[in-house]
Amino acid sequence: MLASQMASVARPRPLGVTAGLTVLALLAACSGGTPPDEWAGRVCAAMTPWRGQIDDLNASAQRQVSAAASPAETRAGLLELLAGAETATESARVAVAAAGTPDVEGGEEVARQFVESLAGGRDAYAAARTDLQALPTADAKAFYDGVVAVMGRLNDSYARSAVDTTQLDSPGLREAFERAPQCR
Repeated sequence: MLASQMASVARPRPLGVTAGLTVLALLAACSGGTPPDEWAGRVCAAMTPWRGQIDDLNASAQRQVSAAASPAETRAGLLELLAGAETATESARVAVAAAGTPDVEGGEEVARQFVESLAGGRDAYAAARTDLQALPTADAKAFYDGVVAVMGRLNDSYARSAVDTTQLDSPGLREAFERAPQCR
């Protein structure tokens, strides 16, 4: 396949085809969209550190909760996790929004869903933080039952905010994500 692509590049093109390709290139340049490879690279550059931050926050919270001697200490560790996750998710959302719109068919929808997904995740962390803060710590059993309920709601909200990739099938973007060094 590469040989046939190279052969088509090497063959002289009729003037009409060359003029048509020039017009398409100019239209693409004026579309304001971000080239797919650049967009995918920017998204992965935003998401990779975010995943690392979430992993680190979870590990830290797990250590704090395991060592906690009281519901108040448990709550403090979990609140730190949720606040950090909210902040990290907002930073990722801002960076993904700054990536712009990928210059592919349906690019506006793809970009919108990525940004909305991160906003939904951020909001889920914020709601869980608020709910957890409101749990009384005097009754340990009631507190820990409340934590289970709060975390269950967080997981549900987080899952609902995920990007539905079945509706975002773009071969150009899929290939761009596979090629982008930031995505490896």
